[in-house]
Amino acid sequence: MGHDQTNPPTQRPEDSRFGLDDGHGGADQGGASKHSHGSYAALALGALGVVYGDIGTSPLYALRETLLAANGGSAATPISRELVLGVLSLILWSLVIVVTLKYVVLLMRADNNGEGGILTLVALAQRGVERGKGFAVVLLGMLGAGLFYGDTVITPAISVLSAVEGIKLVTPALDAYVLWIATAILVALFMVQSSGTGRMATFFGPITLVWFLTLAGLGILHLSDDFGVLASINPWYALIFFRDHADIALVVLGSVCLAVTGAEALYADMGHFGRGPIRAAWLYLVFPALWLNYLGQGALILADPSAIENPFYRLAPEGLLLPFVILATVATIIASQAVITGAFSLTRQAIQLGLLPRMEIRYTSEQTSGQIYIPRINRILMVIVIALVWIFGSSSNLSHAYGVSVFGTMVVSSLLAIIVIRRNWGWSWPATIALMLPFLVVDVAFFASNLLKLFSGGYVPVLLAFSLVVLMWTWVRGTKILFDKTRKTDVPLLELVGMLSKSPPHRVKGMAVFLTSDPETAPASLLHNLKHNKVLHERNVVLTVRSADTPRIAEEERVRLSRITDDFWRVDLVYGYMESPNVPKGLAILRKQGFKFDIMSTSFFLSRRSIKASPQSGMPIWQDNLYISLTKTATDATSFFQIPTGRVVEVGTQVTV
Repeated sequence: MGHDQTNPPTQRPEDSRFGLDDGHGGADQGGASKHSHGSYAALALGALGVVYGDIGTSPLYALRETLLAANGGSAATPISRELVLGVLSLILWSLVIVVTLKYVVLLMRADNNGEGGILTLVALAQRGVERGKGFAVVLLGMLGAGLFYGDTVITPAISVLSAVEGIKLVTPALDAYVLWIATAILVALFMVQSSGTGRMATFFGPITLVWFLTLAGLGILHLSDDFGVLASINPWYALIFFRDHADIALVVLGSVCLAVTGAEALYADMGHFGRGPIRAAWLYLVFPALWLNYLGQGALILADPSAIENPFYRLAPEGLLLPFVILATVATIIASQAVITGAFSLTRQAIQLGLLPRMEIRYTSEQTSGQIYIPRINRILMVIVIALVWIFGSSSNLSHAYGVSVFGTMVVSSLLAIIVIRRNWGWSWPATIALMLPFLVVDVAFFASNLLKLFSGGYVPVLLAFSLVVLMWTWVRGTKILFDKTRKTDVPLLELVGMLSKSPPHRVKGMAVFLTSDPETAPASLLHNLKHNKVLHERNVVLTVRSADTPRIAEEERVRLSRITDDFWRVDLVYGYMESPNVPKGLAILRKQGFKFDIMSTSFFLSRRSIKASPQSGMPIWQDNLYISLTKTATDATSFFQIPTGRVVEVGTQVTV
C-alpha cells in the first residue's frame, strides 16, 4: 500500500474486494498473446518440461503404492488378477476424469486474460460475488495457496527420493547413502535457483520428451507379458473393485491420487505457454505415455508378482537400468524445478493481492517477466524439503503426506470454479451443479481418503497450510486495522491543498512524489515534510500504486493522471497481479501525456511506520505481535517499487495496532 512498510503495496482495505480493481480493458491477453508469434510445437515442447514434470514422474511410485495399499501393505502376499486390473482401471480413469475432463477441458476455459492458477480463480470469483462477501472467496484462496505450498515442499522430496532409490537395484551397497545422495541433489537444485531457470528450461523440454517416449516404449515392451491387462481400460473393473473391496476402497483411493498429482500445474502454468500447446502436449503425448506405462507395469506384475517391489524400474532391461535411473533422477529434478518455480509465481501473486508482506523479487530473464527468484521463499523451501527427506526416510513413507495438499487444493479449485461458472459465465444453478458436482465428489472422495493418512504423514501439509492461512489472515486483518486507525487522524488532501494555497510555504525547485495508499487523504510523509522542513516543492505528486484483478495491464492503461492545482497532481499507477511495480518507469509514461518527469530532479518521500502492539487493536495480542513481526520482514519499499535509493527520503512515524 504505497508508502508504508507495514502495508501491502496495492491493497485497499476499505474496498470490499480487498484491493482488486474492476479490471481494465487494455490488459494484454496473458500467455496466449505473448506467444502468438512463437512456434506452437516449441511451446508444446516447453510445456512438457515445466507443466508435466510432476505428473510425469508419478509412475515411479503411484502403481506400487496403490497395489500395496490394496494388498494390505504387504508385498509378500500374492496379488490377485482382479485386484491388479481394478487398481489399474482406477488410476487410468482418474487421469481421464480429474486431469483430462476437469483441468484440460473445463478449468482451462476459466482464464483471466490468459492466466490461470488458484489465485486467478480467486480474482475471477471476486468479480461475481456481491460486495461485502468477497472475503469468503479470499479465505478459500488463502487455504488453496497454503495447500499448494504443501505440495511444493513434498513434491521435490518424494520425487527425488523415489528416483534415487533406484540405485538400490543397481548397486545394493549404496542403499545406506540414498538419503545423502538425495540431499546433495536437492541442495544443488535450490542453490542454482538464483541463476534463473532460463538456461535450464532450454533442456527441460527435450529431456522430458525423451522421458515420456521412454515411459511409452517400456510400457509397450511389457504389454506382451500379459495382454489381458488391456481389459483395465474398461471402467467396469474400477466399479467392480469398489463393490468387492468396499472396506478398503477409501484407503486405496488415498494412493490412487498419487497418479494425478501435478494436475494443478496444467492450469497454473497456462499463462506461460497458452491453452492450446498445453492441451496438445497432454492429449497427444503425456496422457498416452502415462497410460501405456501403467499398463506395462500392470502386465509385468501379472506375469511376475515379485515385481511389485519396484515395478517401475523392473520395466527396464537389465543392461539399461543404470541409464534409466539417471534419466529418472533428471526427470524428478525437472519436476521439482517446476513446483519451485510455481511457488515463486504464487508468492508474487499473493504479495500483489495483499495477502503477504513485500519480499525481495529478483528477475532472472530480460525477456520473460515470469522467470523470477525469491530468495526468502527459496531458503524456506530448501530447509523444509530436506527436513522431510530425513524425517520420513523413503518415498513410500512420504507418499502418506502427499495427497492431502494436492486434493485439498483441487477441492478449493472446484468450489471457486462453481462461483465463476455461476456468476461470471451466467449459468443457472442447476446447470452449474450438474457440471461441477461429479468433479467435486471425486475431489472430496480423494481428499477424504487422504485424511485417513493424517496421522502417518498427512499432518505435514495440513499444518503448513494452517500456518500460512494464519499468516495471511493476520496480514490482511492487521493491515485493515492499521489503515482504519490512521485514517481517523488523516487530513483530507483537498483541504490541505486549499490551506497551502492561502498560506504557501517556502518553495524549492524540482518535483516531490509522495507515495500513499489513500489518494483522498494527505500522505503522512507530506505532512511531516511540511512540519519539519517547512518547504514545498514546485511540483508535487500524490502517487498511489494499485493492483488490478487482471494478470497484466497494457501500458496505455498503466497511469491515470488528474490535476488538483497547478502545483499538485494525483497519479494512479495500476499493475496486474502477475506484474511487479516499477514506479520510475510508470511515471515516465506520463511524458506522452505532456507531463514533465525527470528522475534526476525528483525526490520520492516515503513513510516508515514503527508499530506497537495494543490490547484494544481488535486482534489478540499474539496476533498483534505476529503482524509486527511480518512488517519487520517486509522488503524495503524502495526496493519493491524499484526506486533509485539516492532519490528517496524516508520519514518515520509511530502507530499502535
